[in-house]
Amino acid sequence: MTESLIRNKPGMASVKDMPILQDGPPPGGFAPVRYARRIPNKGPSAMAIFLAAFGAFSYGMYQVGQGNKIRRALKEEKYAARRAILPMLQAEEDERLESRRKCIQFWEMDAPCNWRAPS
Repeated sequence: MTESLIRNKPGMASVKDMPILQDGPPPGGFAPVRYARRIPNKGPSAMAIFLAAFGAFSYGMYQVGQGNKIRRALKEEKYAARRAILPMLQAEEDERLESRRKCIQFWEMDAPCNWRAPS
């Protein structure tokens, strides 16, 4: 529908010819708006929340410390086992080096005496 039919003014030439229609408050005014800050006192207090968080953190740090002790003990056990078999490993390595030295010494004895590196 057009504005001219709504306001019963047919044949208006401009918007300026329209009668002013302004919204206003209802008779008796609007209901009062509650703006006061009313926060309910439900739930734990700030101190209770802080203590619960501190307790959870402390328990977690205790568990980390216990895990570190266990991990340190396992690492020490591994190092002790390595220290126990170190002489055997060193003997095997010495045996391997000695056999390699003998092979190189045999090869050097077999080489001709007048051999020189090509230049």
